[in-house]
Amino acid sequence: MTPFGEKMRDLRAARGLALKDMAAGLGVSPAYLSALEHGQRGRPNRRFVHRVCQYLGIIWDEAEALQRLADLSHPRVVVDTTGLSADATEFANRLAEKIKDLPGESIQRMMAEVKRGET
Repeated sequence: MTPFGEKMRDLRAARGLALKDMAAGLGVSPAYLSALEHGQRGRPNRRFVHRVCQYLGIIWDEAEALQRLADLSHPRVVVDTTGLSADATEFANRLAEKIKDLPGESIQRMMAEVKRGET
């Protein structure tokens, strides 16, 4: 699952919308919307996120937050460590190798560390 897919599913559920009804409203197939919600499709483009916002009546900060989630929702990430330290390259490779087995708490701790570096 991706952050965007999870948010889409939550928004749809909160509004009591069936997947097929939302898909029809967005002009996509139910299979596509389901795959997007489950992280089996690539990152949605800005035009699609805009259509979602229009369909659900999402504006301003919430629309920007949804776009940010879409930007962070590529299910097949490539990490380019060219020019970085050997430790950075090793970390990226080990993370790619082990992420599926990491407990949620470990992921949250690493996420907090990464977010601290954003400010």
